[in-house]
Order: sequence, then C-alpha cells, then structure tokens
Amino acid sequence: MAKTKDIKANSGEKVRSPWRIAWMRLKRHKLAMISAYILIVMYLSVIFAGFLSPYHMHTTQRNNYLQPPSKIYWKDENGKLSRPYVYAMKMSDPMTQEYQEIRDKKFYVRLFTRSDDPRNTWDLLGIKSNIHLYGARADDGEEGLIFIMGSDDYGRDYFTRVLYGGRASLFVGWAGILITLTIGMLFGGISGYYGGWIDNIMMRVAEIIMSIPSFYLLLALAAVLPRDISSTMRYFMIVSILSFISWAGMARIIRGMVLSIRTREYVQAARAIGSSDMRIITKHILPNTLSFVIVSATLSIPGYILGESGLSFLGLGIQEPDASWGNMLSSAMNLQTLAKSPWNLLAGVFIFAAVLCYNLFGDGLRDAFDPRSKL
Repeated sequence: MAKTKDIKANSGEKVRSPWRIAWMRLKRHKLAMISAYILIVMYLSVIFAGFLSPYHMHTTQRNNYLQPPSKIYWKDENGKLSRPYVYAMKMSDPMTQEYQEIRDKKFYVRLFTRSDDPRNTWDLLGIKSNIHLYGARADDGEEGLIFIMGSDDYGRDYFTRVLYGGRASLFVGWAGILITLTIGMLFGGISGYYGGWIDNIMMRVAEIIMSIPSFYLLLALAAVLPRDISSTMRYFMIVSILSFISWAGMARIIRGMVLSIRTREYVQAARAIGSSDMRIITKHILPNTLSFVIVSATLSIPGYILGESGLSFLGLGIQEPDASWGNMLSSAMNLQTLAKSPWNLLAGVFIFAAVLCYNLFGDGLRDAFDPRSKL
C-alpha cells in the first residue's frame, strides 16, 4: 500500500518544462533580475516620455541655455516645511555663464500639470495631451521653468531630451536584432540542413560579410546619406546598416547547431512522414536553437546601442533637433562647455547603465539555460 501511495503521489507532481526550469534558475540570479527591472523602468520611461517630462524635446528657452539643475526647496525662509518650490533663474554673467536665482516669486512644484505652451503637447498612439507628470507654477498661475538635470546649450530641458533620446538609443537594439535573427536563423538553418555545396556557398557569403570592417562601413554608409532626410528615415537606415554587418556571425553559429540537430530521431521521423524541408527547418530544427538565440540576442543589443550612439555622437546618426543619447553627448566634446555644465555627460551615464544591464541580464540568461551552471 505504501508503494502505491508513493506512485500516486509521484504521478501527481507537475512536470517542469525546460523553459520553466530556466525561469526558476534566472530568478535566483540576483544581478540579472535587478538589471531586468532597471531595463523595464528605462523602457517604460522612454515610452511615456511625453507624460513624464515637463516639456517637449524641441521646446527651447533661449535665455536659459546651459542653466544648472534647478534647486528644489522644501523649507521656507523661516525654516519651516513647505510645499516644494523653485525660483526662476537668470544668467548674471554671460562670460562665465553663471546663474543667479530671482527670489521675488516662488514657483511651486505641482503634479499632473497642464502646460500653457502649445509646444509641450505630446502624442502617444494617437492620444494627444498637454498634461505632464510635474511642472512648476506660481500661486498667481504663472508657469515657471524647472530643469531637474539642467538645460543644454539651446535652452532645452536635459531630462526631457534624455527620455526622448532614449527611444532611439534603446529601441535600435530591438529593431536591429529582429532583422539579424530573421536573416541569421533562416540563412544558417538552410545552410546547415542541406549541407554540401549549398552549405559551402552560403558560408562563403557569410564569411565575406564578416570580413567587411564594420566600423568603417558604418562611417562610409552613414556619411553618404543625404543630410536632408528625416530622422525617422535616417534611424531605419542606421538599423539596416547595423543589421547588415551582424547577421553573418549569427548564421554561422546557427548552422553549426543545425548540423547536429538534423541527425536526431525526431527530425528523421518528420522526414519519414513526408514533411517539407522548410517545415522541418522552421518547426522542428530552429525552435531547438531558441535558448541560444535568446541569450545571443540579449548580449547583442548593447552593440546596437553603442553603434547608434557612436554614429550620432559623430554627427552621422540622429540629427538635431531630434534627440538620441549619442548626439546629446556631442556637446561634451567642447571642454569649456563641459567644465561649466558637467550634466551634459549624463547621457553617457544612461548609455553605460543600459549596456551594463543588458550584459548582466544576458549573463544571467546564459547561466539559466546552462544545466551545468551552479544557479
């Protein structure tokens, strides 16, 4: 009877799929999970940039260029707790670019404010609004300026441009890796499945692509793009260039995996029942490479972020007045400006954080899918 109960108990246990096991192992990787949460916050922030930021990325305040971050006060003149407020600031010396506060009026920090400036209207999926998470306004209704990260050399809110610029810099990786994976998996899958002269020709093509110096190709192709094309078109051109030089390496690795998978029994069984070659490749072989593909894609996205940022930094990517983290860093090339406004380096901090989080998360995924790891 005891044996019968044990058998029933064991038969009632849920069988854990490899994906569930990988998820449970990933959750034990603290650095990977923290990195994933940070990335989620980053992506949500840039998606809702219009609401989270007090201005639009093109809104300029010509008299407030390179203004330092606004100081938020929590106590009044008597030292008592008060609603948070800021003072208006005015440049006192154009030579030294020093600012001083104008203390004749307080501009209180308010949540869910409606901007009076029509330039600050934002649009998300067809929804237009001028309501922002925060802003500054005096008791008499006058709207004030609040720059929590300072302003750039055109008087635009730096925090606003960090959020809007993150759209280009963060999503370039997802767009690029989608193209790279599609081409690389199909190319490598067909090459590995058929083998022989087809494999030889396809791999030689991949090796030719891999032999092209990627950085110089980026510079050359980006330089010949017309200067008057829109930032959207330029963005898609950058994605295409980055994907073109990245798919060949993926294809070679997929080809090696397919050479091993094609000899397994379930593939032979699919052939025996008359499945077409393309169905066998897409339904039976390539899905078994997904664990590697997911890890590889995660670790490849930082390369796209750095590639787009590098091109924009050199003036060959996203152009002003549109924002990306790369072209925001270009103002840091001027040492004199950087010495007086070090907050212009903050875009580089966000690039570093995004790349680091992707690498840590990718390492966690790799360990989670590796049964030999000690997670």
